[in-house]
Amino acid sequence: MKMYLVSDNIDTLVGMRLAGIDGVVVHDAAALEKEVGECLEDSDLGILMLTEKAAGFSPEYIRGLKLKLHTPIIVEIPDRHGSRDIAGSINNMVHESIGLKL
Repeated sequence: MKMYLVSDNIDTLVGMRLAGIDGVVVHDAAALEKEVGECLEDSDLGILMLTEKAAGFSPEYIRGLKLKLHTPIIVEIPDRHGSRDIAGSINNMVHESIGLKL
């Protein structure tokens, strides 16, 4: 199983490459959707990571993929720009996935 990162900045990408995870930098919604689409064609991909800011370029597209795909697992990760409430994010994911409010 492979992991891949779609990031909005080079610093996060460099850090992940040091950990052995390949990826790409995008700067707008069109580039994000193109790269994610190409990633979804790889049957060996198990986890697709997106920085919060990159996922924010096209939130409806990413939300739709999270709800309909079983693999790869799509995970938004914080980076140096991330200020997201992680607990709230998990609660929202559970609510969107199975309709249960925690």
